[in-house]
Amino acid sequence: MGGEEKVNILLVDDQPGKLLGYEVILSELGENLIKAGSANEALEQLLKNDVAVVLIDVCMPDLDGFELAAMIREHPRFQKMAIIFVSAIQVTDLDLLRGYAAGAVDYVPVPVVPDLLRAKVRVFAELYRKTRQLETLNAELERRVAERTAELAQANSELEHRVEERTREREAALAQVHEMRKVESLGQLTGGVAHDFNNLLMAVLGNLELVRKFLPSDPKIRRLIDGAIQGAERGATLTKRMLAFARRQELKPETVDVPNLVDSMVEMLRRSLGPGIQIKTDFETDLPPTRVDPNQLELALLNLALNARDAMPLGGRLTISAHRERIGASDVPGLQPGDYVCIAERDSGEGMDEVTLKRATEPFFTTKGAGRGTGLGLSMVDGLVAQSGGAMRITSQQGAGSTVELWLPVAEAEAIERPRPVAPQRVQESRCCRVLVIDDDPIVLAGTAAMLEDLGHTATEVGSAEQGLKILQSDASIDLVITDHAMPGMTGTELAKRIRRKWPELPVIIATGYAELPGELDPSVPRLSKPYRQQDLAAVVAQLVGEQPAAEPAALNAAVG
Repeated sequence: MGGEEKVNILLVDDQPGKLLGYEVILSELGENLIKAGSANEALEQLLKNDVAVVLIDVCMPDLDGFELAAMIREHPRFQKMAIIFVSAIQVTDLDLLRGYAAGAVDYVPVPVVPDLLRAKVRVFAELYRKTRQLETLNAELERRVAERTAELAQANSELEHRVEERTREREAALAQVHEMRKVESLGQLTGGVAHDFNNLLMAVLGNLELVRKFLPSDPKIRRLIDGAIQGAERGATLTKRMLAFARRQELKPETVDVPNLVDSMVEMLRRSLGPGIQIKTDFETDLPPTRVDPNQLELALLNLALNARDAMPLGGRLTISAHRERIGASDVPGLQPGDYVCIAERDSGEGMDEVTLKRATEPFFTTKGAGRGTGLGLSMVDGLVAQSGGAMRITSQQGAGSTVELWLPVAEAEAIERPRPVAPQRVQESRCCRVLVIDDDPIVLAGTAAMLEDLGHTATEVGSAEQGLKILQSDASIDLVITDHAMPGMTGTELAKRIRRKWPELPVIIATGYAELPGELDPSVPRLSKPYRQQDLAAVVAQLVGEQPAAEPAALNAAVG
């Protein structure tokens, strides 16, 4: 935890032995643990302390866990507090619904799995800590602004006009810094949460795929499994948007001809927007290419088009244009002087008022109804453009439509690298090999090993990079290493460097829920972005150890030995 402030975790159970067990399990988190042997004692502790997470036993005398949770939620201070139920009895769906209705955020069954309990409590404790840090940061910035304003207000009356002018300039600058720090902090938090969810989705998707293979051919069961897989994939898409907002998604920039890219999208846009929306394109002659990830740019333009459609419920016109412009210092906020391609999407919709326009790029802000938007669309586009060295600008007037401009740097003169998608090819089957799988998350570790074994390979599982090195030193028959990146002690990238130095011919794959890895890592090291599917795993294994030239596997084994 370093120098971070500890948070309070309240443990509620009428059995002292169970309280002691929870205390032992959660002591590794390094937080303050408060114990309560009854509901009344728990309420007293809540009123005396700021508590981040409450762990409640469902079955207690006097008040049971559901009743206690309902009483906690009734108090204004505790309406957003994380409550986790521990239940030693069989929990039915009705019990789950009752618990969630009472205010629970999660359940832990008995017997308690220590790692699972620690992981669940750690997530909510860290979320509470980050929220408090953001609140403290906001309060400190507001205090500084107030202090500076008071100092300027005491200036000499003869310089009042100049002081007022400087005050306005300083307040605007401080407000911009305040907003940048707030968004940066939220981006860091969002990126971390997205990484954790990628690990969870990795386990869910991998296990669902394997379960689907071995289930009987019952259409009803397969429909349910497919629905669960689609739900997990939607979760993966959301984490990608969260990483895009946090500016942590991995980009693959290419030299892109904007008119060709947009023209290839027009038919798809017409189907997506419907017959009520007229699409028009307008491109400057001899428009130079730009350097950007073409797939991400397509997603950004589609996202903007869907927003425009929602702003034109009765139909209208969407114009996509692009032109070249030389930008000087301070011409467009966030842009360095130079030549840029400006891609603009202009609609004839309802437009936005000033308040909505100011908040348009805020993460999770949306004017759409429940279930119709995540509020990450414009943040994702803004993150993509910023990562590509450009900037986004939005102009809008209520009743007169909106225009979103994406400013991207002009690419250096070179051949356009924009191959159009081709029909997917079947993954070449690889020879059976021995794979060392390294991940500190046992659920992900087991899921990856199961997918490999289902593909016909032999998997050796270890939970740390240090254990992996010991296996490699004692077992010369390992053909491939798949390692997580973010692990305690030695990271996956550090492990890859050591393997490259000692066993240069041994292939290594980095699997990670993050998109950014240390820049000094050899870019030729293959990566798997979590959550990945079995077909993705099979493809990269086939690429590295598949029987392509017949001599390669033998050469590899000789190097390992």
